[in-house]
Amino acid sequence: MTQTRAVTLLTVLTALLAVLITPAPASAASLQEVTGFGSNPGALRMFRYVPDGLPAGRPVVLAVHGCTQNASGYATGTGWLRLADRWGFSVVLPQQQSVNNASGCFNWFQSGDIQRGQGEAASLAQMVDRQLADVGGDASRVYVTGLSAGGGMTAVMMAAYPEKFRAGGVVAGLPHGCAQAAGSPYVCMYVGATQTPRQWGDRVRAARPGYAGPWPTLTVLHGTADYTVKPVNMTDLVEQWTDVHGADQSADVQDTVAGYPHQVFRGPAGNPVVETHSITGMGHGQPVDPGTGSTQCGTAGAYFLDVDLCAAHRLGQTWGLGG
Repeated sequence: MTQTRAVTLLTVLTALLAVLITPAPASAASLQEVTGFGSNPGALRMFRYVPDGLPAGRPVVLAVHGCTQNASGYATGTGWLRLADRWGFSVVLPQQQSVNNASGCFNWFQSGDIQRGQGEAASLAQMVDRQLADVGGDASRVYVTGLSAGGGMTAVMMAAYPEKFRAGGVVAGLPHGCAQAAGSPYVCMYVGATQTPRQWGDRVRAARPGYAGPWPTLTVLHGTADYTVKPVNMTDLVEQWTDVHGADQSADVQDTVAGYPHQVFRGPAGNPVVETHSITGMGHGQPVDPGTGSTQCGTAGAYFLDVDLCAAHRLGQTWGLGG
């Protein structure tokens, strides 16, 4: 064998050996289903996303999809997974089953599913507990958000389990107890319920009798051209949660964010307790802003509306998830 061929063969063997002994790169995180997360009285499915290498002590976001959606589509469409990778938090994504609701809606209007310790509300609370235990999450930094029916369930969880959530984000959703106050979920959606701020607040306080606080803070995003869940529901949410926090219904801040009207309501201690984003001209859906910019996220599609404002990013900023 010539010296040249020997050197070539040695080079090839060395390269092959390097391939064999070099560990393969870790696979990217993906959405995973979790079973056995509790008694699950609401018969829901649990999915979660945990970024690779996520340390203990990080926040948890419970993100609840809307009607006709599922956990995977909502996770991608909203942009929450991209933000989880960027900022370092985990996401719990419940999924409705057709046996519970033929349209895949969470049952924000059913009394048996919105009370503490019962039905879907209890299942969602069990998911949060399982996630905190599995990933060593920060129990003082748990947040809940959802779209439409998921937004209705967000208000439910804030009311029935206020001790579990630091803040909530309702997107095109409804106040807690709206179906009962209006006498019908459809009246609530299309007309709204006639309640005073105190009556709205009493519905939250009745969901967790004897609870003295602190209550979760609230951010609402709603389109002004939403004809599925009328914008009056954002007004009712403001009345409900300002009353719960002991604030008045006069905004302390009125400005714009991404060109859209934005209001902040402060509590007696001067801290923001309710915040609203009124998305001018937007119909029913989740605001997204597809792109690679620092404030962009989400993917446009059915009920994911490109309005140059990403709701998930705005909520994450408000909650301090990036810090």
